[in-house]
Amino acid sequence: MSRLRGSLPSAHSRPLFSPCLLLTNPALRLILSENTAGKEEFLMSYDKVKQYFDEAGAGDKVLTFSVSSATVELAAKAVGCEPARIAKTMSFLTDDGPILIVTAGDVKIDNHKYKEAFHQKAKMIPREEVETDIGHAPGGVCPFAIKDGVRVFLDDSLKRFDVVYPAAGNENSAVRSEEHTSELQSHTQISYAVFCLK
Repeated sequence: MSRLRGSLPSAHSRPLFSPCLLLTNPALRLILSENTAGKEEFLMSYDKVKQYFDEAGAGDKVLTFSVSSATVELAAKAVGCEPARIAKTMSFLTDDGPILIVTAGDVKIDNHKYKEAFHQKAKMIPREEVETDIGHAPGGVCPFAIKDGVRVFLDDSLKRFDVVYPAAGNENSAVRSEEHTSELQSHTQISYAVFCLK
């Protein structure tokens, strides 16, 4: 599959895809009581991601751990890879709504490049609002099974690797993402831009 390059999409264009599968149908939300909402919704995020990969015949790509994978360093230890291969997913709020930028684990967002792309300063979504805006709680944010209208962008730093590991909806999971394998190509549309310092 060819890689799309060039200008970024408008606010009304279809979200850019992630290095693996992206759930495109609306994610169902579970109505929970006050006493159980926090814990059960957090677990539901993983369940939605896992269900989609299972239905796509790629359920074995979803990994679970007995230890936390909530940060790049912890995820790298849990997976057993270098930190750079952890695909961290950061949430920002733009004038056109919330977005996700997926980067390699060893780079940082460059404010100048971000402003060139979105014509405004980078503003991360407050931690307590991430789950409401994106569909996943901090520590498990990923580009899968997210809320409708959330646009996803990939940083060029991911292109160094044939395998990367984004989260899978909670802080004890990851997805082994092999963007070039034939089993994923039919589900994947890859497009990159440059948002980070090298």
